Amino acid sequence: MGREVGSVGRVDRPYVPRLVDDLIRELLAELPALLVVGPRATGKTTTAARHARTIVRLDQPGQALAFAADPDAALRDLPEPILLDEWQMVPTVLGAVKRAVDTDPRPGRFIVTGSVRADLEADNWPGTGRLVRIAMTGLAVREIVHRAEAPTFLDRLAAGEVESLALPPDVPDLRDYVEMALRGGFPESALHLSARARARWLDGYLDQLLTRDVEILGEHRDPARLRRYFEVLALNSAGLVQARTLHEGAGINARTADAYDRLLQNLLVAESVPAWSTNRLKRLVRGAKRYIVDPGLIGAALRLDVNAVLRDGDLLGRILDTFVAAQLRAELPVGSARPRLYHLRGEKGQHEVDLLAELGAERVIGIEVKAHAAPDASAARHLVWLRDELGDRFVAGVVLHTGPRRYRLAPDIHAVPICALWG
Repeated sequence: MGREVGSVGRVDRPYVPRLVDDLIRELLAELPALLVVGPRATGKTTTAARHARTIVRLDQPGQALAFAADPDAALRDLPEPILLDEWQMVPTVLGAVKRAVDTDPRPGRFIVTGSVRADLEADNWPGTGRLVRIAMTGLAVREIVHRAEAPTFLDRLAAGEVESLALPPDVPDLRDYVEMALRGGFPESALHLSARARARWLDGYLDQLLTRDVEILGEHRDPARLRRYFEVLALNSAGLVQARTLHEGAGINARTADAYDRLLQNLLVAESVPAWSTNRLKRLVRGAKRYIVDPGLIGAALRLDVNAVLRDGDLLGRILDTFVAAQLRAELPVGSARPRLYHLRGEKGQHEVDLLAELGAERVIGIEVKAHAAPDASAARHLVWLRDELGDRFVAGVVLHTGPRRYRLAPDIHAVPICALWG
């Protein structure tokens, strides 16, 4: 059913420390059960296994059988912490975890991982009050370069340290950033494969996502139509796009498009970043920005290489915005200020901020992303407006760019190379 960590099947590769490692360790010392959720193949099992004594792979039929038949008995007497990997394959195991925790709420008993969100908000979800959720993403660049333990970018900005943000020894240029974005954050492909093999791996990931993984949620969709919808969504990643544009572009009706949207968000590969609102600002757009969570999947869906992205200014901006959002999203679970990501746009488009991190009490950091090596003051005009409107609630503004220098654009607003996210 389960096994001791390290007893069999070890892959002899060095572990890349993840941002959530310390958080998992700290919470297990006080809480009985954690739920680690994220897209498939983002390293949840590898990371969670480092904190467990017993690993149960519920996506393996031989191990799943006993847990499907009698999950309470199957859990009994296993060395703890117990990792229950891919819970969605045997959903009844969550009821057994609930009963075990209710009976004995000692800390450090269970780590549950999963690759779907569909049931997490259901009325009959058994994890409420028992499983504390930790969101895990693909690899951020700061993890790849072994900077996981450094203070997060948003924490540094919140502490007023923008002028001391470090840059890596070799500052990337525009082509480098696009290459990093298209590499994506899936550990297997990003760390271990050549460019040619990586492209094949990402193609296979997308094929499985749109066929087999869809069926895990009990959905039976036309793979060709779902793929067309994903491609249209990829073309519009990081955009505030009307639903009609998406369903007409994919050649499907609005109801089908809405179902596909929910499906891709439940599989944790698409995300909507909500609009920020405050009583200090009027006439703001309420719609969400849509993102593919990993820019590598945009490249796979659209068959893109670096040159193709560099030839298309609109696509270049979307790829860079999606890449930056992926880096920030990885920080959110561990940020001291517990930030949340939003975007902001006026009704007539006169003011727009790509990403806005709310730190609590409506204190915000504004972030613009520019495919420019030396943005001038005009690139900060929306941040200047936001600063003037919010007053002391405005913590900092940054224009993230593809050049090599950090410099001030206006009071409380700086131009900062994108690589400061991991420098």
